[in-house]
Amino acid sequence: MAGTANPASVAEVKDALARVGYLSDEPAALVAYLAQRLGKPVLVEGPAGVGKTELAKAIARATERKLIRLQCYEGLDESKALYEWNYRKQLLRIQAEASSDSPTSPPGPAAPAQAPAGGESPGPDAWADIFSEEFLLTRPLLQAIAATDPVVLLIDEIDKTDQEFEAMLLEVLSDFQISIPELGVIEARTHPIVVLTSNNSRELTEALKRRCLYLWLDYPEVEREMEIVRLHSPELDQHLARRLVEVVHMVRQLDLKKPPSIAESIDWARALMLLGADDLDASVFQRTMSIIVKHRTDMDLVAERVGMKLGTAPGLEAEAAG
Repeated sequence: MAGTANPASVAEVKDALARVGYLSDEPAALVAYLAQRLGKPVLVEGPAGVGKTELAKAIARATERKLIRLQCYEGLDESKALYEWNYRKQLLRIQAEASSDSPTSPPGPAAPAQAPAGGESPGPDAWADIFSEEFLLTRPLLQAIAATDPVVLLIDEIDKTDQEFEAMLLEVLSDFQISIPELGVIEARTHPIVVLTSNNSRELTEALKRRCLYLWLDYPEVEREMEIVRLHSPELDQHLARRLVEVVHMVRQLDLKKPPSIAESIDWARALMLLGADDLDASVFQRTMSIIVKHRTDMDLVAERVGMKLGTAPGLEAEAAG
């Protein structure tokens, strides 16, 4: 799966992702395989903290491609996602051209800014080449399209933008090209692997979804999350790993502002090892709960509903279900 070679099978993709530290299930490996073979973008939706962004990073590591990331946010516009013109540099070029055309003009930035006598605009030489690639500030989308080597383009948390931004993306995702009025159409030199993530905070447009393969990622089952935790913390005792993951699953079942992510499960495991904990009892839980619970009201709820159960025997998940 390395480099630009297309993977031969879904199993090959799954193995390659595992080698770079990402334990994918069959649907995730299938979508990663199809994205490379069909050349289609992938839309990955699911709750925060289930590994959507990490999947894109793992694909980049497994294929040995550079990762280009566009972090979306409310109010993101085209100039921050596509490109901007370096207006300061353009102005300096215009001033330099105007100064060279008017040797009698005094030096300094104020003189070239004045229009010539009679109200005429600066001549063609003053404007020459200011809309060339030399003055172009590339942003993530254009960087991915213009890249000479294959890349992975991560458009992270697309649901934080608006529908107008989605509409702008359609040209990029359909034709892998970007139109710049002053320069023309810039087509992809190589075919990027495109991964869009969404926390499902709003419904995305049908036009965007039509252009993408789709993957829903949810929190893993206990056994799978144990594998993930022990992959990143291999020294962790298996009994403690199970106990930890069962507690995390209990916490996620509560009505919290922010359920713990898989990354926080891993952080918790590492913290317990550093503290030398060999079991997860009520005392240890109370001391380390803030690693997985990040809101004050959530902490009160978790302490009340989960903390009191930790003095009992293992099998927490079954108890919580009862």
